[in-house]
Amino acid sequence: MGKKLTDTDSSFRIGHRKRLQQKLADGVQLSDVECLELLLMQSIPRCDVKPYAHGLIKKYGGIFQVLTASMESLTENKGIKTNTATMIKVIQNIMLRGYQGGISNAPIFHNYDMLLNYCRLNLMNKPIEEFHVLYLNSSYQLIVDDMHSRGTTNWAAVYPMEIAKRAIALDSKSVVLIHNHPTTDQSFSSEDADLTTLVQQKLKNLDIELFDHLLIAGGIVYSAKEKQLIRNTI
Repeated sequence: MGKKLTDTDSSFRIGHRKRLQQKLADGVQLSDVECLELLLMQSIPRCDVKPYAHGLIKKYGGIFQVLTASMESLTENKGIKTNTATMIKVIQNIMLRGYQGGISNAPIFHNYDMLLNYCRLNLMNKPIEEFHVLYLNSSYQLIVDDMHSRGTTNWAAVYPMEIAKRAIALDSKSVVLIHNHPTTDQSFSSEDADLTTLVQQKLKNLDIELFDHLLIAGGIVYSAKEKQLIRNTI
């Protein structure tokens, strides 16, 4: 429960809400806290939600991190009940669909930031490691995002031959590998590097390109191509 409001407090809260709504209507860029305030006001209408918004940003570090936090983690925060946590996760899913639509309708390199944000929003703060494969057509547009496997806190199984078979079945001409590190590891491991090479070779034998291998760790997206783990393209 929020603090009990006096008439003066209530007037200030209503005025503050209207000011935030007007800023949004006027196209003014809102801070992370202000965005969360407006969101929380929809599910917690009769109390001061500003402390809750500040608490979420302080705990998770930013609005992206709040959206990617688990339901269980969110409901551990003061004032955040199941309905509010559910609304936050719905916003995450809506944003994911928007990003996915963007990389389905245009070559991924036309707006690479959209791809990176999609990766962050999809895999950041996951408690276990997931391995995803994005299969692209000849125009480098997304055909499908397959969750290849889910593992443990520091490992997920990867089957290069299955990736190759799936690519053939989809008539995919290029592939992006994506996985996360839930632990404190902040870069590609030697096993990640070896796997990247193995998958690239399997695909290259079929004239399919490994476009990149992206790692999400600590809120950062690392590129195997940028780290020169992928040296040759078809």
